[in-house]
Amino acid sequence: MSFINKISSIHLDILKEIGNIGAGHAATALSTLLNKKIDMKVPDVRIVSFDEMMELAGGPDNIVASVFLRIDGEAPGSMFFVLSLEQASHFIYQMTGEENIDFTSPPYPEIAVSALQELGNILSGSYLSSLSDFTRLHLYPSVPALSIDMVGAVISFGLLELSQVSDYAIVIDTALNEDDAQFGSVKGHFFLLPDPNSFEIIFSALGVPVNE
Repeated sequence: MSFINKISSIHLDILKEIGNIGAGHAATALSTLLNKKIDMKVPDVRIVSFDEMMELAGGPDNIVASVFLRIDGEAPGSMFFVLSLEQASHFIYQMTGEENIDFTSPPYPEIAVSALQELGNILSGSYLSSLSDFTRLHLYPSVPALSIDMVGAVISFGLLELSQVSDYAIVIDTALNEDDAQFGSVKGHFFLLPDPNSFEIIFSALGVPVNE
């Protein structure tokens, strides 16, 4: 039986609950940062292969804004937050008031880079804090790195950071909704890529080990 077939709805429900609590923390932090009420939801959590992960982000040739960081500690891994360029520009407008952010070629505007890195800091910190609280595992994020590139290149960069390539990622769909938003919500994909063996460590710590 492959690993993905051992994951039950109970495992996914627990991950979604952790994601929703992390989203609540992130919404509070973003509300303070933007000085307006932000609601953040996690409509879905899935475990997918890396190929499926790239398709979710628009396909390997799709250009996106991605914030990447490594997780060190007792369950090491990698994290990505991936936004379309349109969604990234919308968030930067919400945060800074800058309307005409251009991602067509580097160097990118410093204000845009800073805003997206801060978003990555808030989201990753909130999710990691929630995961750490639930599992009682010690988890430490690296400094987030921003990349504007094709999905295939972005994901490959992250996988190169792994000492040994694992097979699956946890996908936490994320939607940020602003109370008085004129342009709809900001939606992105949050990917958690545990290193080999970290899946088992996380689920065992949660009290729902993955059965052989």
